[in-house]
Amino acid sequence: MIGFWAAGAFAVVLVLLLLFRPFLLKTSGASVSRRQLNAAIYRDQVARLDRDRADNILAEADYAQAHSELQRRVLDDTNADDASATLRAPKKTMLALGLTIPIAAISLYWALGSPATLEPTGPQHAATAQDMDRLVAGLAKKLEKEPDNLQGWAMLARSYKMLGRNVEAEQAFIRAGAFVDTDAQLLAIYADLAATNANGNFAGKPTQLIEKALKVDPENAMALWLAGSAAFRGNQFESAIRIWERLIVQIAPDSEDGQMLQESIDAAYAASGKTAPKPASRATASANSSAPDKPTPQSSAGASVRGQVVLDPSLKAKAAPDDTIMVIARVPGSRMPVAVVRANASELPLRFTLDDSLAMSPQARISMAPQVEVEARISKSGMAQAEPGDLISAVQTVKLGATDVKLQVNKVRP
Repeated sequence: MIGFWAAGAFAVVLVLLLLFRPFLLKTSGASVSRRQLNAAIYRDQVARLDRDRADNILAEADYAQAHSELQRRVLDDTNADDASATLRAPKKTMLALGLTIPIAAISLYWALGSPATLEPTGPQHAATAQDMDRLVAGLAKKLEKEPDNLQGWAMLARSYKMLGRNVEAEQAFIRAGAFVDTDAQLLAIYADLAATNANGNFAGKPTQLIEKALKVDPENAMALWLAGSAAFRGNQFESAIRIWERLIVQIAPDSEDGQMLQESIDAAYAASGKTAPKPASRATASANSSAPDKPTPQSSAGASVRGQVVLDPSLKAKAAPDDTIMVIARVPGSRMPVAVVRANASELPLRFTLDDSLAMSPQARISMAPQVEVEARISKSGMAQAEPGDLISAVQTVKLGATDVKLQVNKVRP
């Protein structure tokens, strides 16, 4: 409130200064002789007569008569007493304006303004469920007049889902048509809605939508989760395990989502009559990095890739000790990792061994490829999916059995 009144007072003073500026800034040199003013006027009139005669606008006789008249008037002004034309400050007028303008401004504010809106503790309007319903209803009404606005229908579908109006959301997705066919996330949301509206049954339409989403993006997290859920509900426990193990590498293991997903994987192992192996952890990765380079019981030396990760000195300030470093091996041309080592950035320089014990899926093992692409990445979130700001190394293609791979983390992912 104080700031408002200070700003208002400043504005009033500024207006008064601009109004009174000619009087406040007058100087002694501002006075002008009346004779000088008249002489300037006559010179201008003579010059105009000369131009009119030169342009044949004024006849010679008319020119001579007008010129004589000007000369006579100049002589008359010369004989008259001279006086100075001075600019006098109208003190009474200035005083009246100085009082009227502030009083009028304050009166108008109190009559038309709203002082309560200036109070920080004034009533605040929070969006309610009714407000959201009204906005969504307005969007739906607009789209009925624009049936070809496929993007708008997709937006309406997500809005309905947010409000829990799942049947209407699925209908809106149907109206969105081909717009969702190239968006894996929208296809996954659509599949989730279709399964929910079918009382959790993934058969038919939901499964088709999930498959379409995974064709657009094989690593889409929501689509992988739904695919694993569909397989689990169909008693295809081995398939559910494979799918969910593809997903778990994208999720921080200590997060709530990571723990929930691991519990689902354990449940799938139990349902299939098998014992779930312990997930690759940072402690295991640390043991791998500090242990001598020996063949593991699960694989031979020729079915592994070994090396060291070092951090460029120029990037040390960007890597916190608890950041996650990942060493990832992939088959060239594939996005699915065949082995991943995780450790803390505090363990750099890190020695690593990539072998079948670190496979994400029994069907995707490092021993099955003659060569692999290897890279290192330092992430603050711990997510398997690369993010802007991650520290990365160059990707190296090496033959299986390589033992002296050196990965230097020397770039920041844009």
